[in-house]
Amino acid sequence: MSFMERVIEVVYNYSPMFLEGLKNTLVLTATSFIMGFVFGALIAVGRVYGPRPLRLILASYVELIRGTPMLLQLFLVYYALPRIGIILDPLIAAFLGMGLNSAAYQSEYLRSSIKAVPRGQWEAALSIGMTRWQAITSIVMPIALRSSIPALTNELVYLLKYSSIAYFLTVVELVYAGKIIGAETFAYLEIYTIIAIIYLTLSLIITRTMKNIEKRVMIPGLITPSARM
Repeated sequence: MSFMERVIEVVYNYSPMFLEGLKNTLVLTATSFIMGFVFGALIAVGRVYGPRPLRLILASYVELIRGTPMLLQLFLVYYALPRIGIILDPLIAAFLGMGLNSAAYQSEYLRSSIKAVPRGQWEAALSIGMTRWQAITSIVMPIALRSSIPALTNELVYLLKYSSIAYFLTVVELVYAGKIIGAETFAYLEIYTIIAIIYLTLSLIITRTMKNIEKRVMIPGLITPSARM
């Protein structure tokens, strides 16, 4: 039996397990990205426009997260919280840990984009009677979000790949599903080839989709589509 025939046989016989792993991978990626975006946006705004004590606290959080491995952060969420009576399902713990990690990185992408918004946009918003908060939410953030799409795309792809770390918390994502199938078939080469193809396909879909979004929302003369995507 050829290699491709063995790959097809594994997919045919174990497609429910692959689909279960794929579902958890996608759920984990999407939820952690959304959580990271919401908290990241708040952190970015706080670091640019907040009072100095708040900026110092938020900067410390960002540096703490960026300075420690994600795997360690997941372990702390999963194993440390039960010490204070908070017991989490492995999938929830992985989502929480990845979301908090992503928030730090997304906040840096958004903060850079906020600071890159032309000063004239801010002054124009204030000159027509907008409050600071209205100027931030109606003028600055929409512009910043458009220019940060390439960086956010990279973060989304990273989270897709980093979701495999949830394997260590016994979350049945793609890599853990492959381990289970491998224990039954010993066809590890075929299994991990399939998983690699799935990851690559998903990454290409995400990149292409985000590039199309970037083209649709760009502001002519102010923001141009990224050449990196």
